[in-house]
Amino acid sequence: MVRSSVRWLLLFATLFGTTTALAQTSADRAVLAPTGKLRVGVYPGSPFQLVKGKGGENRGLSVDLGGVLARRLGVEVELVTFTRVAEVLDAVKSGDVDFTITNATTARAKDVDFMQNLLSVEVGYLVPAGSDLLTIEAIDQPSVRVGVVKGSTSETSLPKLLKNATVVAVPSIKEAPRFFAAKDLDAFATNKPILYELADELPGSQVLPGRWSIEHVAIASPKGREAVHAFLRSFTDQVKRDGSLDQAVALAGLRGTIPAQ
Repeated sequence: MVRSSVRWLLLFATLFGTTTALAQTSADRAVLAPTGKLRVGVYPGSPFQLVKGKGGENRGLSVDLGGVLARRLGVEVELVTFTRVAEVLDAVKSGDVDFTITNATTARAKDVDFMQNLLSVEVGYLVPAGSDLLTIEAIDQPSVRVGVVKGSTSETSLPKLLKNATVVAVPSIKEAPRFFAAKDLDAFATNKPILYELADELPGSQVLPGRWSIEHVAIASPKGREAVHAFLRSFTDQVKRDGSLDQAVALAGLRGTIPAQ
């Protein structure tokens, strides 16, 4: 009789725990994916967002980890593509996008909610082939024009550091090679994972050693969804532990990372 009672208690606890977990997942799903799909905001050219894998498939931390999250929620992924990061963040702010992974800054945190850092990256410069700018210190000269993406963190932070060089905002990452070809830029500034992607497209170009800043990369979610913060923070910790983050980094060819700070 005692053993039978224990078995029933264990069975009840198991069923109750499963039901509670399902109910919690259902509640999280309703908040995280209110349209029935997880809308993942991305822009091309950033390994945090959207790049092409070796087989031409879509890759990037937002793409791959968004896929992992969607599977755990039991919903499909809908990629929502924009031209630059500022547009992605505007869409998260308005609630038209549910999930993205990007540089978590204090300024951006006024408009979207960030979870704890996934990883950190160095921020530096790319110079074209034949450039005589070989060090970070050589960049800050009156004749040097440094490109940044319009609406990026670099656009607001770099002019505070450079006293002599001119900062030039370009429409998107994809436009940078054209500006170099036209000799309208002498260097380009952003995080190193993106710089390495650009370097692959520009033979002879090089990412300068050293850094002028560090960025911290995290999941961004629309404000007003505080009910799922615990779920997203647990998800962040889990993808770090179970290898999902490392796999996404490898598939995106992401370079220039350092441990999360």
